[in-house]
Amino acid sequence: MHITLTGNLGSGKSTLSKILEAEYGYEIFSTGKVIRRIAEEHGLSVLEMNELMKKDPKYDHEIDDTTARISRENPDKSILFDSRLAWHFVEKSFKVFLSVSLDVAADRVKGDSSRGEVESYESLEDAKQKLKKRAEAEDVRYKELYGIEYFNYSNYNLVLDSTDCAPDILAKILKDEADAYEKAEKEGKGGYSRLILSMNRPEEDFAKEKAAGVVTKETLHGVEFTVVTLNQ
Repeated sequence: MHITLTGNLGSGKSTLSKILEAEYGYEIFSTGKVIRRIAEEHGLSVLEMNELMKKDPKYDHEIDDTTARISRENPDKSILFDSRLAWHFVEKSFKVFLSVSLDVAADRVKGDSSRGEVESYESLEDAKQKLKKRAEAEDVRYKELYGIEYFNYSNYNLVLDSTDCAPDILAKILKDEADAYEKAEKEGKGGYSRLILSMNRPEEDFAKEKAAGVVTKETLHGVEFTVVTLNQ
């Protein structure tokens, strides 16, 4: 089974991917790996490749085509694609969006020294504003390049909230949901999105989705969530 994982900056996608690799045997294929492979094919360093990508959108398309090809060539492998847009380009996958509140995301990225000077922030408020602007810019860019709405949550089979839930619990929930969705697909019962949200998530964050879907409370692996089900 192929899983495509995208989400908010600071939501913990890399951490979740590592757990799914270690605990469930998924091979991780990240956009970074795709970029390195394409750079090697062109005889470029990763830094040179990144500079070219900023100037020419054809490299975005090349990355997307490479991701789709890897999926087509490995239909029986358990692969997790850690990528912004793999959900759109991989032909068949369980599409996951990892969400997090802006306050928590800002706190995480501000305290993450591994991000380097490129992603440095003067304060928590500075981090919040920059994360918000970057998300808005990416949303516009994806609409212009591909005509897609990145933050339309009905595009995904699962929206999973990492705001105040431990990564190991999130990994268990994701695996459970993926298995349930695969079973439903085989029985011809697919075609829905589940939003599994923190009980402490600000109400306004998913007000539109809650108004359009069926809202319930569920306890999953000992943690209580608000769950919104949307028909696709």
